[in-house]
Order: sequence, then C-alpha cells, then structure tokens
Amino acid sequence: MMLLRARESVMRHFRTSLRSHDLTEQQWRVLRALSAVGEIEVSQLARATYLLAPSLSRILKDLDARGLIVRRLDVDDMRVGLVRIGPRGMELIETVSPQSESIYAEITARFGPERLAQLQALLIELERAMAMEDKDDEPTGES
Repeated sequence: MMLLRARESVMRHFRTSLRSHDLTEQQWRVLRALSAVGEIEVSQLARATYLLAPSLSRILKDLDARGLIVRRLDVDDMRVGLVRIGPRGMELIETVSPQSESIYAEITARFGPERLAQLQALLIELERAMAMEDKDDEPTGES
C-alpha cells in the first residue's frame, strides 16, 4: 500500500499536464518508450512499458487513430507487429517533455536530490531482489 500511495502522490502532479494534451499515463508511457527506440515489436514494447498485451493493444489503436504512431507487420513474419513513433507523436513528446521535466525538478526540490537518488537506488535494489525471487519460482525442468 505504501508503494501505491507514493506512486499516486507523484503521478497526481503529472496527470494535469497529461490531461491537457489528451493523454493517459499509459499512453504517455508508450510514447516515451517509443521515442527512445526506433521500431520495436509490440511484445517487446509491452515488456518495456509493463503493460498487459490487451491494454497495450487498445492504447496502440488509439494512438494510431490519432496519428501519433506508425504500425506495420514484419515482412518476414506477418504474425509480428511492429510499431514506431510518428512525426506527430514526436511533436507531442517535444511539447509535453519540458512540462514533465519541470515536474521532476519540483519533485527533486521538494524531496531533495540526495534522498531522491537514495530512493531510486533502493527501488532498483527492490526490483532486482524481487526479480531474483521470481527466478527462484520458475520450474527448472529437474525433478
């Protein structure tokens, strides 16, 4: 619950900006991920954005309809969907990013740069520890 409350208290600062650009948090997450890569398989994008495939499918459909992304099928394997950010999507990234950076700066000022760095390091450690636990739970094929 504490992790959820902390996430909510941070995201509350971003939502107003995102709403003013008709974006959800998840749509912004997808656009940010796409802006950092060229073209990517949809399944890889789902993993990179921590979104379930059905949710990502709906998000991509909306972003495509708005002309923010470009989708296509892999010519070598028509079962594989590929996606990249489009020019209008990059324009939106360039418009919204300075607002996001300003919010990050406010968070850093309120919480303190050293404490924020410590928190980020601890969260990375937590994620790694939990990933190690997840690997321990995977079947090894041994009886």
